[in-house]
This record gives sequence, C-alpha cells and structure tokens, in this order.
Amino acid sequence: MAEAQNIPVGSTTAGAIAVAAESTVATRMSAPPSFDVADFPVPHGREEEWRFTPLARLKGLHDGTAVANGTMKAQIDAPEGVTVESVERGDARIGKAGTPVDRIAAQAFSSFAKATVVTVPKEQVLTEPVRVSLHGEGGTTFGHTVFDVQAFAEAVVVIDHTGDGVRAANVDFLVGDGAKLTVVSVQDWDDTAVHVSQHNVLVGRDASFKSIVVTFGGDLVRLHPRVTYAGPGGEAELFGLYFTDAGQHQEHRLLVDHSAPHCKSHVVYKGALQGQDAHAVWIGDVLIEKTAEGTDTYEMNRNLVLTDGARVDSVPNLEIETGEIVGAGHASATGRFDDEQLFYLQARGIPADEARRLVVRGFFAELVQQIGVDDIEERLLTKIETELQGSV
Repeated sequence: MAEAQNIPVGSTTAGAIAVAAESTVATRMSAPPSFDVADFPVPHGREEEWRFTPLARLKGLHDGTAVANGTMKAQIDAPEGVTVESVERGDARIGKAGTPVDRIAAQAFSSFAKATVVTVPKEQVLTEPVRVSLHGEGGTTFGHTVFDVQAFAEAVVVIDHTGDGVRAANVDFLVGDGAKLTVVSVQDWDDTAVHVSQHNVLVGRDASFKSIVVTFGGDLVRLHPRVTYAGPGGEAELFGLYFTDAGQHQEHRLLVDHSAPHCKSHVVYKGALQGQDAHAVWIGDVLIEKTAEGTDTYEMNRNLVLTDGARVDSVPNLEIETGEIVGAGHASATGRFDDEQLFYLQARGIPADEARRLVVRGFFAELVQQIGVDDIEERLLTKIETELQGSV
C-alpha cells in the first residue's frame, strides 16, 4: 500500500474509492461544545463534522425525533474493591472529562435517566478486568457512563456491545495522576443496529491511557474518542480495528488535544473493507496548543480493501501552535492486497485463498495483541476469520 506522511493523498482502485486529505484540525465545529441540545442546529450533512455520515440512517438521533423507547440489558462484573453507582445528572463526576461537541452527544446527555459511575479507588491495582456488557433489545436508548480511575490505580475495562437497537451515549474516562487505564471497546452489534457515542478522556499528570476500539457489527456506527490532558507527563495510546461489510457505515473520529506540556500520544487504526457500499471513515485530529511544549505525537491509519464497491475516507489532521516539540507526524495508506506478499506465499505452496487470509491476519495482528485479554483476543480472531470467509 502506498503511504503518505504529512501530505494529502488520494487513490482509486477498480471500484474502490480511497481518499486521504489534510486540513485544519476540526476543533472548530459548527457550534461550541455544550450540554444543551438546543445549542446545536440540526445538521444538514454539509457541516465538516457530518459530511461523511448518512444522516437518514441515524434513526432520528440527530434531529430530535428519536425518543427513549427501547431496552438495553446492562451487566457490570467488577473485581472486589471497585464501586458501581447509579447517580443523578447533577453528580460532579458527570461531564468532568469533556463536554458534548455535537447534537447527538448533547441529545444523549439530555435524555439519559441515570448515569453509571464505576470507581477504581486510589492506588488499587486490579488483577482482573472490569467487564461491562451492553445488549440491545430493540428500540432507542440513551446512556452516560463514567469510569473514575483514581490516582496511582491500575485497571483494564472491557465494554462489549451486542444485540440490536439505536444507541446514543457519552462515556467518560477520568484517569487520575499516576494512574494507568486500558479500555477495550467492542462493537459487535447486529446488522441493523445504530450506535453513536462520544468518548471523553481526561489524562492526569504522569498518567497513562490506552484504548483499543474494535468495530465489526451495526448498520451505522459512529464513535468519537476525545483525549485531553490535565497535567504534564500524560501518555495516550489509541488503537483501533474495524472490519466493514457490505452496506455498513463505520466512522471513527478522533481528537487528541495537547494543551499540557511534555505529553505523548500515539494513534494506530486499521481497517478492512469488503462488499458493495461498505464505507469506513477515519478522522484523526491532533492539536498541539501553544502551552504544550515538549509534545511527542504520531498518528496512522491504514486500510485494506478486499473487494470492489467499498469506499474509505481517511483524513489525518495535525495543527501545531508551538515549535518547541519533540516530534509530530501522521500517515494514511489505503490499498489492495500486496501482490508481492501473495506471490511470496503462493511460491511456497500456500493456496491463494489461504495466502490472502494470512495477509489479513498479519495486517491486524499487532492491534489484536494490544488487547491483552485472552478471551477477547480469541473471540476477535475468530470473528476476523468468519468475516474473511465472505471475501477470500
């Protein structure tokens, strides 16, 4: 695959369209961040933040016609010492990590009944993950969840989405000073589900945050992870894996806002697409503010197009307001199978179909290994194998 670093790139391959372009970081949204849905105009699809999203498939989440009439079966399995609370909207922890930046996130904030707060106490090191299972049983639901990992604590959180329905939610991650948090978010919805969510991350002084976002299912999935830093020395790693099938729209829009000095960020998202009208969108925004001297950041998106009729829009954005940085860069690459890799494998007696499967497994392997939860890794590898049966 051809790769571009710090320059706009576009390529077209026999029925598959791939676009990568550089522009000003999309922190200048159509309306300022707000918890009030009335502060956001109804999108028409020409706004920067909505231009790739098929609004008609949002089932009314964007224009106020969606109402909470569904059921979401939720189960939280937490190790000893972790507290799980159901709290009112006025709880001080709600919204502390970030404010809604679009109409759907504000709608979700305005519509949830009660929020869930999961707290890992100060200095506690968990030896087992916190597991959150969300299974849609139809209809429309709204939610707000806060994960509060306090100073010098360490935790792994697995959030698993399955079932059917229309879901809009905000998820907050508060990573205290010196704390370490790893989050695995799996979107394995039924084919007719719609899921839109804003993930807000506030990384404390000398804290570490790592996320692995895995998206397979759903008719439309649009996730918006946003990272900010509360003090110097913070680190954030954002990994993502998506497999987009015929007719699916999967959109991942990231923002890393470096406002504190001497912080790091590293972003790697990879996707594979197959089938007519499969559409993946990746927006990677990194902003280095004037106050963020000593920043070290890099982001990369790679996409593997398996069949004709699929489209990828990949837009890495980097805005730097200070020259006193360690490093900053980005890359985007989209293409077909590497013919040389396939030839190498086939020349050693491996049949063509198996050679293609090996290439795709290798393409995703480094991201699957980042998960660190054995049963989730095994499940995802099985899911990738199942998806590949339809293309190679």
